Amino acid sequence: MNPRFRYSLLLLIVACVIIFGDAHDSKAAEHHFQVRFLKSIHPEPFTGRVYLIFTKSGREPRLGPSWFQPESFIACDVTNWQPGEPLELGPETKGLLSYPQPLAEMDLAGYRAQAVARFNNSNPKIGTAPGNGFSQTHQLNGGLVANIPSFIIDQLVPEKTISETQWIKYFQMRSPLLSQFHGQETGLEASVILPQSYYQQPQRKYPVIYSIPGFGGDHLRSLPQAPIAERNVGGVEFIRVLLNPQCRWGHHVFADSATNGPVGKAFTTEFIPELEKAFRAIPHSRARFLTGHSSGGWSSLWLQVTYPTVFGGTWSTAPDPVDFRDFQQINIYEPGSNVYRDANNQPRPIARRGNQPILWFEPFAKMEQVLGHGGQLRSFEAVFSPRGADGEPLKLYDWETGTINAEVADAWKAYDIRLILEANWKQLAPELAGKIHVFMGDQDTFYLNGATQLLKQTLEQLDADAVVEIHQGRDHSNLLSRELMLRIRAEMVQAFLKYQAEIQPAE
Repeated sequence: MNPRFRYSLLLLIVACVIIFGDAHDSKAAEHHFQVRFLKSIHPEPFTGRVYLIFTKSGREPRLGPSWFQPESFIACDVTNWQPGEPLELGPETKGLLSYPQPLAEMDLAGYRAQAVARFNNSNPKIGTAPGNGFSQTHQLNGGLVANIPSFIIDQLVPEKTISETQWIKYFQMRSPLLSQFHGQETGLEASVILPQSYYQQPQRKYPVIYSIPGFGGDHLRSLPQAPIAERNVGGVEFIRVLLNPQCRWGHHVFADSATNGPVGKAFTTEFIPELEKAFRAIPHSRARFLTGHSSGGWSSLWLQVTYPTVFGGTWSTAPDPVDFRDFQQINIYEPGSNVYRDANNQPRPIARRGNQPILWFEPFAKMEQVLGHGGQLRSFEAVFSPRGADGEPLKLYDWETGTINAEVADAWKAYDIRLILEANWKQLAPELAGKIHVFMGDQDTFYLNGATQLLKQTLEQLDADAVVEIHQGRDHSNLLSRELMLRIRAEMVQAFLKYQAEIQPAE
């Protein structure tokens, strides 16, 4: 070989080693992180889940991941993690969880990252749960192994507080039933919005609208800045109660369950009587009205059906599945049915925009595995499933394959609203007359319209006077138009006036 050629070849090999060696080091730097938390914010050792959340959006990473625009994140469960002790997170970390692919396969160049420690294990949220710890945000630009990003968890999410005014009050009560069930102090809470005449007419009592937010919502959202000026027929005014449906697992939907405890019973027998005494509410079923959207829509319908003599009517919008033969297009009772794949082995969508699927069950479920408790799918299981030997709700399906567990599906029948109505209609019919109103868009974003259509058919077959409407061209977010909201309020007014003489004979 020509010496000059041999020398050039040697230089080329050295250059390749340097180039590819730097690339490897850069990749390694992107995929290895160090996290620790300060004793000043959490003095005790921590056992729980730690996250690194990545984003290219303008928001803080801890505010994700988004359902509709999910980005990469990783998580790791720790035991007795000591304050100040470095926690190394990399592809080789034992038990590391990652989404949407293994950490080693993630291209993190250009991402910003933030660490979160789930100090508050009783809240379904991660980056916004009061008491959870989080770090500063780091820009990931690659670099040498020596420049491994270090995340110091030195801040806590502050407690959420309601800004009480003359018209908006915070109401909380300890629940003996829930406290006994959970073995620790547990209660229910709400924001109470008082009517405009409340202070001018101190002897007057009022009907109440109990409003239940959807998944992720609480009692602190969309509170009015001024008293609500009502111009209802007959001068009817309402106390409005915005309930907090959040629990450790997500949304407890005010249903008694093996995991969340006797929430419905606590609400109807403990919370309502105390609230009525505290705020001059009329203590009569015909003066109590329910409404809610999405998971709140299911909650309000469930409460009306389960406690038919406690409430005077529900106006439920876009409820979660009310017939489990169409659980977001899945018949969970059908032998061999799979959550991830349909009968043609095609991926099942879980959300759409118009007629275009944008989310699928399998990646959505696997994202929730990394999130841990508090996700929508696991929240369903926490309500509908029995508890397993480990104290956790049994899974409806294998989260790796999507195969449905027939025994768990059979247990879910206890929460299938259509089945409950069919099985008990003779007893329920007199108590539910004129009380059921359900509204759904035929293009619901989460494919909830199929179950509502089945419920409509069932109620028609039962010769019920229930109102179940499928609104053409409406989806999950635009169903509740101003016109529909005004209509619901007017119908509640008429429902109250119909029985006002019975409710308030002295007035």
